[in-house]
Amino acid sequence: MLKWLWVSVLVVILDQVTKQLAESRLTGGEPVEIYSWFNLILAYNRGAAFSFLSDAAGWQRWFFIIVGGVAVVVILFWMRRLSSSEHLTATSLALILGGAVGNIIDRFLYGHVVDFIQWHYQDWYWPAFNIADSAITVGVTFLIAGSLVSRRGDDA
Repeated sequence: MLKWLWVSVLVVILDQVTKQLAESRLTGGEPVEIYSWFNLILAYNRGAAFSFLSDAAGWQRWFFIIVGGVAVVVILFWMRRLSSSEHLTATSLALILGGAVGNIIDRFLYGHVVDFIQWHYQDWYWPAFNIADSAITVGVTFLIAGSLVSRRGDDA
């Protein structure tokens, strides 16, 4: 397990550094166009994915910290039980772990998650996100893909 935790640490460092850069160089709500389909925009999310529960009375901060903490513990136990040959699963879990920790840090310190990456197509804008969110998404995608490939191989 320890040999994969460097991936998690790298995600946390990249996430926290880029969030600090975004806060120091961007003005809230004012998009900076990088490409016709990509902006940097400083946004604060008090909720979960897609701002779920962002307008709640404040209890959601601690709720999401607890949920994230439980996820971290579950992932650490899962990683500990992996065999040394399960590279894709270990990498996937390390990415998810790093992303979860990065967002827990924000929630604990600030009461919200700092988001700053925004994709769009014409007038359709994807909600802003961050490196931690990206790591979680990539980790889950790899985990699902690895599971599907593994099951497909078992059926042959």
